[in-house]
Amino acid sequence: MWNQTRWLPVAICVSSLIGCASFGNKDVSQACVRPQIERGERRPVIDGIGWVVGIPNKIILWDRRVENHNVSEQTEAVMAQYVNDLGLADTKVRLNQYAPIDEWRRLTQNKEVAWGWRYTMGVWFWVDEAVFPGRIFGGDHYNPYTNTISIYSDAPSIAVKEGSRARDIRSRRMPGTYATVNTLPLISMWHETIATGYAFDYLHTELPEAEQEGYHLLYPAYGAHLGSDLASFTPVPNLVGAAIGAIPGHLAGRYEGQEFATGTDAEPETTRAQSDD
Repeated sequence: MWNQTRWLPVAICVSSLIGCASFGNKDVSQACVRPQIERGERRPVIDGIGWVVGIPNKIILWDRRVENHNVSEQTEAVMAQYVNDLGLADTKVRLNQYAPIDEWRRLTQNKEVAWGWRYTMGVWFWVDEAVFPGRIFGGDHYNPYTNTISIYSDAPSIAVKEGSRARDIRSRRMPGTYATVNTLPLISMWHETIATGYAFDYLHTELPEAEQEGYHLLYPAYGAHLGSDLASFTPVPNLVGAAIGAIPGHLAGRYEGQEFATGTDAEPETTRAQSDD
Protein backbone atom coordinates (compact mmCIF):
# COMPACT_ATOMS: atom_id res chain seq x y z
CA MET A 1 0.00 0.00 0.00
CA TRP A 2 2.83 2.43 0.82
CA ASN A 3 5.91 0.43 -0.23
CA GLN A 4 5.96 1.71 -3.80
CA THR A 5 9.54 3.01 -3.57
CA ARG A 6 11.09 -0.34 -2.62
CA TRP A 7 12.35 -1.02 -6.14
CA LEU A 8 12.85 2.43 -7.65
CA PRO A 9 15.49 2.71 -10.40
CA VAL A 10 18.32 5.16 -9.89
CA ALA A 11 16.93 7.78 -12.24
CA ILE A 12 13.80 8.34 -14.30
CA CYS A 13 13.78 10.55 -17.39
CA VAL A 14 10.71 12.70 -17.77
CA SER A 15 10.17 14.62 -20.99
CA SER A 16 6.56 15.75 -20.76
CA LEU A 17 3.44 15.10 -18.72
CA ILE A 18 -0.20 15.51 -19.48
CA GLY A 19 -2.19 17.60 -17.00
CA CYS A 20 -5.32 16.55 -15.13
CA ALA A 21 -7.39 14.82 -17.81
CA SER A 22 -10.92 13.66 -17.18
CA PHE A 23 -11.92 10.05 -17.52
CA GLY A 24 -14.45 11.22 -20.06
CA ASN A 25 -11.68 11.26 -22.67
CA LYS A 26 -12.19 7.51 -22.97
CA ASP A 27 -15.31 6.06 -24.54
CA VAL A 28 -17.12 4.37 -21.67
CA SER A 29 -20.28 3.74 -23.65
CA GLN A 30 -18.97 0.25 -24.48
CA ALA A 31 -18.19 -0.50 -20.85
CA CYS A 32 -21.03 -2.85 -19.96
CA VAL A 33 -19.26 -6.14 -20.54
CA ARG A 34 -18.31 -8.92 -18.20
CA PRO A 35 -15.38 -7.72 -16.04
CA GLN A 36 -12.21 -9.78 -15.95
CA ILE A 37 -12.26 -10.94 -12.34
CA GLU A 38 -10.42 -14.02 -11.13
CA ARG A 39 -10.14 -15.42 -7.64
CA GLY A 40 -7.18 -17.40 -6.31
CA GLU A 41 -7.85 -20.85 -4.90
CA ARG A 42 -7.98 -21.17 -1.15
CA ARG A 43 -4.61 -22.05 0.37
CA PRO A 44 -5.14 -22.08 4.17
CA VAL A 45 -1.45 -22.29 5.10
CA ILE A 46 -0.27 -19.66 2.60
CA ASP A 47 -3.19 -17.36 3.35
CA GLY A 48 -2.58 -17.81 7.07
CA ILE A 49 1.04 -16.73 6.61
CA GLY A 50 -0.16 -13.76 4.56
CA TRP A 51 -2.60 -12.79 7.32
CA VAL A 52 0.25 -12.74 9.85
CA VAL A 53 2.58 -10.81 7.52
CA GLY A 54 -0.18 -8.22 7.11
CA ILE A 55 -0.52 -7.54 10.84
CA PRO A 56 1.49 -4.27 10.72
CA ASN A 57 -0.85 -2.84 8.09
CA LYS A 58 -3.87 -4.11 10.00
CA ILE A 59 -2.62 -2.16 13.01
CA ILE A 60 -1.76 0.95 11.00
CA LEU A 61 -5.24 1.10 9.46
CA TRP A 62 -6.84 -0.41 12.58
CA ASP A 63 -8.97 -2.90 10.66
CA ARG A 64 -8.56 -6.67 10.70
CA ARG A 65 -9.98 -6.94 7.17
CA VAL A 66 -6.85 -5.31 5.76
CA GLU A 67 -4.75 -7.92 3.93
CA ASN A 68 -6.78 -10.77 5.41
CA HIS A 69 -6.51 -12.71 2.11
CA ASN A 70 -10.19 -13.63 2.30
CA VAL A 71 -12.07 -11.39 -0.12
CA SER A 72 -15.83 -11.74 0.28
CA GLU A 73 -18.41 -11.92 -2.48
CA GLN A 74 -19.63 -8.48 -1.38
CA THR A 75 -16.24 -6.90 -2.09
CA GLU A 76 -16.04 -8.81 -5.37
CA ALA A 77 -19.46 -7.45 -6.37
CA VAL A 78 -18.34 -3.90 -5.55
CA MET A 79 -15.23 -4.38 -7.68
CA ALA A 80 -17.27 -5.77 -10.58
CA GLN A 81 -19.68 -2.84 -10.37
CA TYR A 82 -16.85 -0.30 -10.29
CA VAL A 83 -15.05 -1.85 -13.27
CA ASN A 84 -18.25 -1.80 -15.32
CA ASP A 85 -19.35 1.68 -14.24
CA LEU A 86 -16.00 3.27 -15.11
CA GLY A 87 -15.41 1.48 -18.41
CA LEU A 88 -12.44 -0.58 -17.22
CA ALA A 89 -13.46 -3.72 -19.08
CA ASP A 90 -9.87 -4.43 -20.17
CA THR A 91 -8.55 -4.18 -16.61
CA LYS A 92 -7.87 -7.49 -14.88
CA VAL A 93 -8.95 -7.86 -11.27
CA ARG A 94 -7.21 -10.54 -9.21
CA LEU A 95 -8.68 -11.41 -5.84
CA ASN A 96 -5.95 -12.95 -3.68
CA GLN A 97 -4.37 -14.55 -6.73
CA TYR A 98 -0.76 -15.22 -7.74
CA ALA A 99 -0.41 -15.56 -11.52
CA PRO A 100 3.06 -14.44 -12.72
CA ILE A 101 2.84 -16.25 -16.07
CA ASP A 102 -0.43 -14.59 -17.01
CA GLU A 103 0.89 -11.26 -15.71
CA TRP A 104 3.89 -11.56 -18.03
CA ARG A 105 1.50 -12.14 -20.94
CA ARG A 106 -0.50 -9.06 -19.95
CA LEU A 107 2.70 -7.03 -19.67
CA THR A 108 3.77 -7.86 -23.21
CA GLN A 109 0.29 -7.24 -24.66
CA ASN A 110 -0.61 -4.00 -22.87
CA LYS A 111 -0.32 -1.57 -25.77
CA GLU A 112 -1.72 1.36 -23.77
CA VAL A 113 1.68 1.72 -22.11
CA ALA A 114 4.69 2.36 -24.36
CA TRP A 115 7.04 -0.59 -24.80
CA GLY A 116 9.93 1.40 -23.32
CA TRP A 117 8.15 1.63 -19.96
CA ARG A 118 6.80 -1.92 -20.12
CA TYR A 119 10.21 -3.51 -20.66
CA THR A 120 11.97 -1.41 -18.04
CA MET A 121 9.71 -0.41 -15.16
CA GLY A 122 7.13 -3.03 -16.13
CA VAL A 123 9.68 -5.85 -15.95
CA TRP A 124 11.00 -4.40 -12.70
CA PHE A 125 7.56 -4.48 -11.10
CA TRP A 126 6.83 -7.92 -12.56
CA VAL A 127 9.97 -9.33 -10.94
CA ASP A 128 9.08 -7.63 -7.66
CA GLU A 129 5.61 -9.18 -7.64
CA ALA A 130 6.92 -12.59 -8.73
CA VAL A 131 9.60 -12.69 -5.99
CA PHE A 132 7.53 -10.98 -3.29
CA PRO A 133 4.00 -12.21 -4.12
CA GLY A 134 1.09 -10.28 -2.74
CA ARG A 135 -0.46 -13.64 -1.89
CA ILE A 136 1.97 -13.63 1.04
CA PHE A 137 3.23 -10.06 1.41
CA GLY A 138 -0.08 -8.31 0.68
CA GLY A 139 -0.28 -4.82 -0.72
CA ASP A 140 -3.53 -4.00 -2.57
CA HIS A 141 -2.42 -2.22 -5.69
CA TYR A 142 -2.89 -1.40 -9.36
CA ASN A 143 -0.13 -2.36 -11.78
CA PRO A 144 -0.38 -0.01 -14.78
CA TYR A 145 2.16 -1.95 -16.82
CA THR A 146 -0.03 -5.06 -16.85
CA ASN A 147 -3.31 -3.17 -16.27
CA THR A 148 -4.13 -5.39 -13.29
CA ILE A 149 -5.79 -4.61 -9.95
CA SER A 150 -4.76 -6.95 -7.13
CA ILE A 151 -6.93 -7.09 -4.01
CA TYR A 152 -6.01 -8.88 -0.77
CA SER A 153 -8.22 -6.95 1.67
CA ASP A 154 -11.90 -7.54 2.29
CA ALA A 155 -12.93 -3.87 2.42
CA PRO A 156 -15.07 -2.41 -0.38
CA SER A 157 -13.62 1.10 0.06
CA ILE A 158 -10.08 -0.21 -0.47
CA ALA A 159 -11.20 -2.05 -3.60
CA VAL A 160 -12.78 1.16 -4.92
CA LYS A 161 -9.58 3.06 -4.14
CA GLU A 162 -7.47 0.64 -6.19
CA GLY A 163 -10.01 0.83 -8.99
CA SER A 164 -9.67 4.60 -8.82
CA ARG A 165 -5.94 4.25 -9.40
CA ALA A 166 -6.70 2.45 -12.64
CA ARG A 167 -9.24 5.12 -13.54
CA ASP A 168 -6.71 7.91 -13.04
CA ILE A 169 -3.76 6.31 -14.82
CA ARG A 170 -5.75 5.00 -17.77
CA SER A 171 -7.28 8.44 -18.36
CA ARG A 172 -3.83 9.85 -19.09
CA ARG A 173 -2.52 10.41 -22.59
CA MET A 174 0.87 9.08 -21.44
CA PRO A 175 -0.06 6.52 -18.76
CA GLY A 176 3.39 4.90 -18.60
CA THR A 177 5.16 8.19 -17.98
CA TYR A 178 2.55 9.34 -15.47
CA ALA A 179 2.64 6.03 -13.56
CA THR A 180 6.44 5.94 -13.49
CA VAL A 181 6.82 9.51 -12.28
CA ASN A 182 4.34 8.75 -9.52
CA THR A 183 6.57 6.03 -8.08
CA LEU A 184 8.82 8.82 -6.76
CA PRO A 185 8.45 9.88 -3.09
CA LEU A 186 6.18 12.90 -2.53
CA ILE A 187 5.47 13.22 -6.25
CA SER A 188 3.41 10.06 -5.73
CA MET A 189 1.01 12.15 -3.63
CA TRP A 190 -0.21 13.68 -6.91
CA HIS A 191 -1.70 10.36 -8.00
CA GLU A 192 -2.63 9.39 -4.42
CA THR A 193 -4.69 12.56 -4.01
CA ILE A 194 -6.54 12.14 -7.29
CA ALA A 195 -7.26 8.43 -6.71
CA THR A 196 -8.53 9.09 -3.19
CA GLY A 197 -10.78 11.87 -4.48
CA TYR A 198 -12.17 9.62 -7.20
CA ALA A 199 -12.82 6.91 -4.61
CA PHE A 200 -14.83 9.23 -2.36
CA ASP A 201 -16.78 10.60 -5.32
CA TYR A 202 -17.80 7.07 -6.24
CA LEU A 203 -18.57 6.01 -2.68
CA HIS A 204 -20.72 9.09 -2.17
CA THR A 205 -22.77 8.66 -5.34
CA GLU A 206 -22.85 4.89 -5.86
CA LEU A 207 -22.00 3.21 -2.54
CA PRO A 208 -23.14 5.50 0.30
CA GLU A 209 -23.34 2.47 2.60
CA ALA A 210 -19.54 2.20 2.35
CA GLU A 211 -18.75 5.92 2.58
CA GLN A 212 -18.23 5.93 6.35
CA GLU A 213 -15.89 2.96 5.99
CA GLY A 214 -14.01 5.03 3.43
CA TYR A 215 -13.41 7.79 5.98
CA HIS A 216 -12.13 5.26 8.50
CA LEU A 217 -9.78 3.52 6.05
CA LEU A 218 -8.85 5.86 3.20
CA TYR A 219 -8.01 8.88 5.36
CA PRO A 220 -5.42 7.00 7.45
CA ALA A 221 -4.17 5.24 4.30
CA TYR A 222 -3.57 8.65 2.73
CA GLY A 223 -1.70 9.82 5.82
CA ALA A 224 0.30 6.59 5.92
CA HIS A 225 1.33 7.04 2.30
CA LEU A 226 2.52 10.58 2.99
CA GLY A 227 4.32 9.50 6.17
CA SER A 228 6.09 6.70 4.33
CA ASP A 229 7.18 9.07 1.54
CA LEU A 230 8.56 11.57 4.04
CA ALA A 231 10.37 8.81 5.92
CA SER A 232 12.19 7.80 2.74
CA PHE A 233 14.22 11.02 3.07
CA THR A 234 15.21 10.21 6.67
CA PRO A 235 16.74 7.28 8.58
CA VAL A 236 13.24 6.44 9.86
CA PRO A 237 11.91 3.14 8.42
CA ASN A 238 9.05 3.59 5.97
CA LEU A 239 6.75 1.45 8.10
CA VAL A 240 7.32 3.72 11.09
CA GLY A 241 6.70 6.77 8.93
CA ALA A 242 3.47 5.19 7.71
CA ALA A 243 2.33 4.50 11.25
CA ILE A 244 3.00 8.08 12.32
CA GLY A 245 1.36 9.52 9.22
CA ALA A 246 -1.75 7.40 9.75
CA ILE A 247 -2.49 9.00 13.14
CA PRO A 248 -3.81 12.36 11.85
CA GLY A 249 -5.59 10.42 9.11
CA HIS A 250 -7.41 8.39 11.74
CA LEU A 251 -8.38 11.51 13.66
CA ALA A 252 -9.67 13.29 10.55
CA GLY A 253 -11.38 10.15 9.26
CA ARG A 254 -13.18 9.49 12.55
CA TYR A 255 -14.34 13.09 12.68
CA GLU A 256 -15.60 13.07 9.08
CA GLY A 257 -17.14 9.65 9.59
CA GLN A 258 -19.02 10.89 12.64
CA GLU A 259 -20.23 13.94 10.74
CA PHE A 260 -21.39 11.70 7.92
CA ALA A 261 -23.21 9.36 10.33
CA THR A 262 -24.87 12.29 12.09
CA GLY A 263 -26.02 13.77 8.80
CA THR A 264 -27.37 10.40 7.66
CA ASP A 265 -29.22 9.85 10.93
CA ALA A 266 -30.68 13.36 10.86
CA GLU A 267 -32.05 13.09 7.34
CA PRO A 268 -35.04 10.85 8.16
CA GLU A 269 -35.99 13.22 11.00
CA THR A 270 -36.01 16.13 8.55
CA THR A 271 -38.09 14.16 6.10
CA ARG A 272 -40.59 13.21 8.80
CA ALA A 273 -40.83 16.83 9.98
CA GLN A 274 -41.58 18.01 6.46
CA SER A 275 -44.22 15.33 6.00
CA ASP A 276 -45.86 16.32 9.31
CA ASP A 277 -46.13 19.90 8.05
